[in-house]
Amino acid sequence: MEQQYILPLGRVGIGDIPLVGGKNASLGEMLQHLTSLGIRIPDGFVITTHAYNEFIAHNNLINRIKDLVSEINFDDVESLRRAGLSIRNLVRNARFPAHLSQLIIDAYGGLSAQYGQDITDVAVRSSATAEDLPDASFAGQQETYLNVRGPAALVDAVRNCFASLFTDRAISYRENFGYDHFTVGLSVCVQKMVRSDLGTSGVAFSLDTESGFKDVVVINGSYGLGEMVVQGAVSPDEYVVFKPTLALGHAALIEKKLGVKDRMMVYGDDADERVRIIPTEKASQQRFCLDDAMALTIADWVVKIEKYYSNLKQAWTPMDVEWAVDGMSRELFIVQARPETIHSRRIPGKFVDYAIRDESRAEKLLVKGIAVGDKIVSGKVNILYSLDKRVLEGHEFKEGDVLVTDMTDPDWEPIMKKASAIVTNKGGRTCHAAIVAREMGLPAVVGCGNATELLQSGQLVTVSCAEGDVGLVYQGEIPFTREEYDLDVLPEVKTNVMLNVASPSLAFQFAHLPNKGVGLAREEFIINNYIQAHPLALLRHRDIGDADLSAKIGTLIAGYQHEEDFFVNKLACGVAKIAASFYPNKVIVRFSDFKSNEYYNLLGGKYFEPKEENPMIGWRGASRYYSESYKAAFGLECKAIRKAREEMGLSNIVLMVPFCRTVEELQKVQDTMAEYGLKRGENGLELYLMAELPSNVILADAFAQHIDGFSIGSNDLTQLTLGLDRDSSLVANLYDERNPAVKEMIRMLIRTAKQRGVKVGICGQGPSDYPDFAKFLVEEGIDSISVTPDSVFKTINAIAAIEGQV
Repeated sequence: MEQQYILPLGRVGIGDIPLVGGKNASLGEMLQHLTSLGIRIPDGFVITTHAYNEFIAHNNLINRIKDLVSEINFDDVESLRRAGLSIRNLVRNARFPAHLSQLIIDAYGGLSAQYGQDITDVAVRSSATAEDLPDASFAGQQETYLNVRGPAALVDAVRNCFASLFTDRAISYRENFGYDHFTVGLSVCVQKMVRSDLGTSGVAFSLDTESGFKDVVVINGSYGLGEMVVQGAVSPDEYVVFKPTLALGHAALIEKKLGVKDRMMVYGDDADERVRIIPTEKASQQRFCLDDAMALTIADWVVKIEKYYSNLKQAWTPMDVEWAVDGMSRELFIVQARPETIHSRRIPGKFVDYAIRDESRAEKLLVKGIAVGDKIVSGKVNILYSLDKRVLEGHEFKEGDVLVTDMTDPDWEPIMKKASAIVTNKGGRTCHAAIVAREMGLPAVVGCGNATELLQSGQLVTVSCAEGDVGLVYQGEIPFTREEYDLDVLPEVKTNVMLNVASPSLAFQFAHLPNKGVGLAREEFIINNYIQAHPLALLRHRDIGDADLSAKIGTLIAGYQHEEDFFVNKLACGVAKIAASFYPNKVIVRFSDFKSNEYYNLLGGKYFEPKEENPMIGWRGASRYYSESYKAAFGLECKAIRKAREEMGLSNIVLMVPFCRTVEELQKVQDTMAEYGLKRGENGLELYLMAELPSNVILADAFAQHIDGFSIGSNDLTQLTLGLDRDSSLVANLYDERNPAVKEMIRMLIRTAKQRGVKVGICGQGPSDYPDFAKFLVEEGIDSISVTPDSVFKTINAIAAIEGQV
């Protein structure tokens, strides 16, 4: 009979969900089958649903609870709150049958002895019995209690877990989805605590939480106990690891972002204070909470967990995992794992694109933070600081309002379901607000810092999560488009259609588009937005004597060992994220091609850049790379590419040299690349030339002997062939890549490339904008056409029509 009420954690598994709930079944399953793979799970025991049912029956609670539920008006938040509180108080004030409390105390004594302690510290976790109920999908329906010590405290925590089956959000959720409140039981896991209060903890997903991209593990972490990350009380550090090259043994950490870890949850000082929140030391805030090796280990374990569950269920099963690093032993543990339930349920073959076309929108920007989802909505701001009855009194939250608050917890769910969007001061992309927003299909902007101060109730705003990983809140109602595409009905084409991708933050989203790789990935976007400083200013700012510049650079490189480490890692990760998104297809990365006036505008650029009358045809592209005055900066680019290709394993990266005037200049660039460890042909490295100068076409035969391919830059080729400034309104009417002279240049280049056996493509809007130009390119036999993502569908359809005629 005892085993009906108490079971060792290692004795339960997925087949026991009706007895122990989804969360506990998963923990037991892993303890039985994954420890042999080196994955550590803290031991514990399970209090089964039989115990919960006997507890409810012993106190004659079922009919009283039914009466209270039947009286709820689910359109009235206050009605739900009153009933929920009454039910929870009934359960909290009830008594355990004596034999049941003794079984719990005895099991706790055995667990304490197992760990060599009289009264060990445990986590007491709730687990509902339906696999697709709150444990597996909706965030935080039931309670967890941390650092519980002693028999009396444990029994009290178990009773509170039982009560949490009737939290307001759990009642509301079951009602919304048609689940019977009284056929759902609750199990409780009593699990040995990991001393992450002295270490770090967080969550990890075996896919990208926003785009659903399958080939990465996304890790969020902070100092102390993991509740701060789950609740969204801090903006955690974020790490992204690429699964395919991790499996090949590479250090495939393709992105790191430093969060705002200003607070941490630790053990309390006495029995009355199980946990408390303290400030994080300033020096710790400036460091990443995990070193790269530990982040890679977490990713490796998450991949193994995903693989195990996918095999078990005979279907891809992405996982949501909670992890903790013990600050005393420095050992990693998995403390929870459940199936991810949003992207895994989406119907493949559909692509929905939201876009704002208003070029002046930057002037209307009010707030920015971390984007959750990819939608755009407009609505009126409704600021709520708490759910306290006194705050809510007289405060109407209307359907379609934009909820703006400090942070949310599960009690906010009845309000959140009315919102059109959610904006919070705190949190990261795995916090409660983010998880619930995804579940509800709402855009959310989290971790804004001071949204409640900058926005005003009643203010009309547009919330955009469609512009990368930064979420933006604009003043007023800004028009946007929504287009849905059916990928399954697109025609097959012979000409390779590739993408032009500038922003790493959008790359995972674009990976779902039909493509044959990336024809142009620009380093300039990464340097401008992620690095922000002139590379020579990073290397030499101490020699300049500008204290303000040095202070800004010091802030910029927080979390990195030194300035070079910052530049190399930031650029390597930016490039790697794009390359990973389209792996194993080729991703052609163009070395930086800023003009001197553009470099001047970077932080510290004024100390290193000349004033040129016409920067467009001045010191740019190849001429910089081998120059003694810029060579060290180019070396940083080479080191970043080498890191992405060799350390991270992204050998699909192809390099491209822009604005290269002569064959001799190309050879000097290759010699400089070789000095920094990049040699064409080694480790499969291919080198392309951006064909954008008449000299590239006229001497194509000579250039072809030193490269693997040409990529036609039609913008510069047009203006230099026709001898006009494309930015001048006086001659803008003459600018046209379909001009016979430009087309003859392109025809000559394609012919020479074919003769020499090197690839030739084009990366520009011309083929998308002008069907006759696309027809010309296809007829000439171009190998690939690379376009911006918003043009890919019309380009494929246009090419299909052309190929049908050719």
